[in-house]
Amino acid sequence: MGEIVFTEKQEALVKESWEILKQDISKYSLHFFSQILEIAPAAKGMFSFLRDTDEVPHNNPKLKAHAVKVFKMTCETAIQLREKGKVVVSDTTLQYLGSVHLKSGVVDPHFEVVKEALLRTLKEGLGEKYNEEVEGAWSQAYDHLALAIKNEMKQEVSEKP
Repeated sequence: MGEIVFTEKQEALVKESWEILKQDISKYSLHFFSQILEIAPAAKGMFSFLRDTDEVPHNNPKLKAHAVKVFKMTCETAIQLREKGKVVVSDTTLQYLGSVHLKSGVVDPHFEVVKEALLRTLKEGLGEKYNEEVEGAWSQAYDHLALAIKNEMKQEVSEKP
């Protein structure tokens, strides 16, 4: 796999839109998880903070932290793709993400669900600033991050005796 071309403009679009969302991240965290459950109701059991409730809890710090992590890591991935042409996540972070996702029973299609929820949340948060270019930039960054996590999960499975 050769160098990934991620343009300066794409990086700028991701950073700008993250800045907008960050201003009301509690609201958008809620939106993000509501979208996940709308797309895949069964995913509820995979998140500790959703498991025992019938609705997406408001003001739940774990929910907010998880949403922030998804957005922030995707944004950081965009910057890395632009600067280095690849995803650079520290080994310890990747190992952690790999094992957490593995333990929660995450499989490939779940990454697509999260991506769809991420894009819907961006669309909601950005209003008319949301367009194909923004969607493309976030999609590309997210796909590369998801791939890095999936590879780590596969690695972990193959290393088990």
